[in-house]
Amino acid sequence: MGEESKAVVHGTWASAFTKRVELALKIKGIPFEYVEENLRNKSPLLLKYNPVHKKVPVLVHNGKPICESVIILEYIDETWPSGTKLLPQEPYQRAKFRFWAAYIEQLLESVAKLFNAEKAAQGKALEEVHEKLRILEDGVKEFYFVEKSPDHVHAEKLGMLDIMMVGHLVAFKAQEEVLGVKIIDPEKNPFIASWIQALIQLPIVKETLPPHDNMVGLLQFVKQTGIKLMDKSRGHDRGLESKLQSST
Repeated sequence: MGEESKAVVHGTWASAFTKRVELALKIKGIPFEYVEENLRNKSPLLLKYNPVHKKVPVLVHNGKPICESVIILEYIDETWPSGTKLLPQEPYQRAKFRFWAAYIEQLLESVAKLFNAEKAAQGKALEEVHEKLRILEDGVKEFYFVEKSPDHVHAEKLGMLDIMMVGHLVAFKAQEEVLGVKIIDPEKNPFIASWIQALIQLPIVKETLPPHDNMVGLLQFVKQTGIKLMDKSRGHDRGLESKLQSST
């Protein structure tokens, strides 16, 4: 593979959005180079490749940058069409996948509120998370969970929604440890709980996720300092910039 044809991912170790891209490339079997960015001192290449938002992840393929993780996932699926399909080919099913992928983004925003809410408001924020998990489960199990049991989740069958869940919810144990609350309740959300548990067991997922203890340390810092876990006005991950690099 020539220098210009290499796939290169610019990211940060704790970024759920970066992990999406890494996992998608691994599922597709695409070799790539990974560049850990110092977001307190952004590299000239990151500023060159993403001059608008100046954030990660960025996939550079054939010397051309692609930004925004969901857009990158679709680019990967279309550029390397052989093997596992991240999105269904049938238009209606693709639309449904995209809808629930966007909903998982909204769920992430609700989880972020748990870290940024005052103690008195945390109960309400947790109720919001549980309600969105209920809606997600009811919405996708009809067409997506038919085979989502621990015996049917395989690396070669993972798609966009699996990737989104890996990025955002498989770190729930670290979140629960830091917050002292139960985010994923098997009694309330049995399908999602079994889905996540099955994903966690996959070697390809285990090797992609950041270490549990590192995530606990990062999330404790977020909780103690009140850093915005998500700042929509400044882009994904931007509130965590200084801590992401210092925790590597």
